[in-house]
Amino acid sequence: MSGSGAGHGRTPFPPPCHVPGPDGPWEEVQERVEATGRAVVHTTWGQWLTAALLDPGLRTLLGRDWPRYRQHPAPAGRLILAVSRTVLKHTAAAALQVPAARLDLAYLPGGRPVLRGLGADLQVSLAHTDELIVVGVSRTGPVGVDAEPAGRRISFEALRDHVCTAGEARLLGALPEEARTETFLRLWTLKEAYAKALGHGMRRRFSGIGFEWDETATARLTGDTAREWAFATHLVDERYLVSEAYRRETAAPVPDGPCAASSGQAREGPPPAVPPHAPRVPGLPGRRGPGQR
Repeated sequence: MSGSGAGHGRTPFPPPCHVPGPDGPWEEVQERVEATGRAVVHTTWGQWLTAALLDPGLRTLLGRDWPRYRQHPAPAGRLILAVSRTVLKHTAAAALQVPAARLDLAYLPGGRPVLRGLGADLQVSLAHTDELIVVGVSRTGPVGVDAEPAGRRISFEALRDHVCTAGEARLLGALPEEARTETFLRLWTLKEAYAKALGHGMRRRFSGIGFEWDETATARLTGDTAREWAFATHLVDERYLVSEAYRRETAAPVPDGPCAASSGQAREGPPPAVPPHAPRVPGLPGRRGPGQR
């Protein structure tokens, strides 16, 4: 169970673009969006921190997230919130080729970020872990991204029933310990990217989502006979696993992009940490970096 969807095979998507600051370079992001309708950006919060905090237009840029930024009880949480939303806005602005401050970011009830007004047809997704920030954008349908440190040690035995289908559990259980841990982490990020693309986030029961791998070691969604979905996992900076999920709005015989848009109206404020009465999926120990995702 290794390959681009879960290891070392040929990936259907190029690796995420590294953008070290608000000034870019953004040309590759724009070229990918023009050519394929989608792009994924990665950076670290430290690379963007100074530029974000010294930006005199930060309040305007953060928009409805400004009160949350000002009221966040943890200094590290304020920093990661400001930087992650700044990266998201600038990435979306590069895809749309408009000023970042003109974009209005809101949230669906499940916590999925959406653009309102200008750029509302652009789907966006955000993930961060430790120092890494990842943003996915798509003009061809919803997108989900997720990231984890590649060396994260997690307990397969403790989380197996929450994350794996019966078939996945049998397959992983037959692997040597090191390979099992690596594959389990890849599987986790793929499922979370898929759930984000659906707009379900942590409300989705991961053991009800099945994955399999084809002859090229590319991840496929079990039962997706129309091959509407496409997935990839990349090793970024030799330290992080980054998974992305797409489904095109109109089904196609070959996977090319993200999932159907989530229903619901955009919220005026930020999402709750966990939707009320939603089934919980246990989080990975210590998965979040300075602040919450």
